[in-house]
Amino acid sequence: MNRARYPVQVGALTAARQEAAQIFDTRCAACHGPAGRGDGAAAAALDPKPQNYHDMAWQKSVTDEEIARAIVYGGATVGKSPIMAPNPDLESKPDVVQALVDKVRSFGEE
Repeated sequence: MNRARYPVQVGALTAARQEAAQIFDTRCAACHGPAGRGDGAAAAALDPKPQNYHDMAWQKSVTDEEIARAIVYGGATVGKSPIMAPNPDLESKPDVVQALVDKVRSFGEE
């Protein structure tokens, strides 16, 4: 698995993880679900369905860079659903983006 990292200062890591957790809860969980299973409250109305991050075949098929690109620029930029909205405000926060990538990857470790 490609685990390329953005450069992050050690003191900023905890803050980035905290911000990423809040962003996941407020922006991502509505579709991807709080546990990353693609079963959020909004998922029932979506076609295609949101990605289940516990799917090991998907975890192995996607790079960290693709996940980061989808987070910042939206699903359509990586060949996924155009319904997945971009988060352009995160473009200037690579440490938070990396923490979100790490969160997505953590669902595949369970």
